[in-house]
Amino acid sequence: MKTISRWFFLLLLVLTSFNVSAERVKDLASILGVRENQLLGYGLVVGLDGSGDQAPFTVNSTMSMLTEMGVTLPPGTPLQTKNVAAVTVTASLPAFARQGQLIDITVSSFGNAKSLRGGTLLMTPLKGADGQVYGMAQGNLVVSSTSGGSHLIVGRVPGGATVERIVPTALGQGDFIYLELNASDFTTAARLADAVNRELSTDTEIATAMDSRSIQIKAPTGNARVAFISRVENLQIDAARPIAKVIINARTGSVVMNQTVLLDDCAVAHGNLSVVINSDNANGQANAAPKNPLVDVNKPSNETKASLMFLKRGVALGEVVSALNSMGATPQDLLAILQAMKSAGALRAELEVI
Repeated sequence: MKTISRWFFLLLLVLTSFNVSAERVKDLASILGVRENQLLGYGLVVGLDGSGDQAPFTVNSTMSMLTEMGVTLPPGTPLQTKNVAAVTVTASLPAFARQGQLIDITVSSFGNAKSLRGGTLLMTPLKGADGQVYGMAQGNLVVSSTSGGSHLIVGRVPGGATVERIVPTALGQGDFIYLELNASDFTTAARLADAVNRELSTDTEIATAMDSRSIQIKAPTGNARVAFISRVENLQIDAARPIAKVIINARTGSVVMNQTVLLDDCAVAHGNLSVVINSDNANGQANAAPKNPLVDVNKPSNETKASLMFLKRGVALGEVVSALNSMGATPQDLLAILQAMKSAGALRAELEVI
């Protein structure tokens, strides 16, 4: 019996249990304004063993650096930069970062350098989207290649940047804080607001669901606000079940489905490939083709007998996958089957092709 794995098909199943269970607020939402900020810089990596680049901007950057350091080259002197590489430096500035705090940086080749292994990043200013310098980066690169040693132009420097400027956070200002759900859902937003009012309010309601994502909460001021937010984050609520969804990657053949995916009555015939779907076949007669097939794709040849399997209403995801696997479906077959089910209205889930 052929299996999906024989056709190099990767099927990812999200088998998380979707029974009603309590989850912490901090796992479902974040505080508005408490976030990371991206930093970017341009610099030079030196000390390479002939694996640098010869790009014009690398030469110009090296000459500018030497000029700033008081080194003047005679006119017409050729500058060899085979041990130097121009790089971009990226980092994420965490919320509430203070001056002097160390953060990790990622260094990536900007030109045609062959390798950054063994290099040292020279002092590089890191700027935010507003053009202000928020950090200074410098240090020895750690380059970890793949098993084949084919990717050597990206490295990291743990703790390689020092925070030089604080990003203001409005967490302690105003009378309210706002929770932002990671995934929009009216039911979850309403339950979160109810939980806050039930557990933390006394006389009047302090939490209001503004929409499917935002919850406004009246919070105390001063140092008491931190303790209040801690209590809110650790509240337990029953999150709503996620939307049934099937994601198909047409390039790799991978499929991701959550366990809320269900089917209406349908029949799937497979054998060089025939797909017949009919939601009106209530008697479950798998041996006879439906009178009015909604979908009929690539009928089998006379030499091949189709394998027909009837899937009853409300069948769970595990049964669907098991049935398709037992039929020996290839990645292309499974994509066609799922798309046919969706077209026929038998697949009770959103179908997204990426």
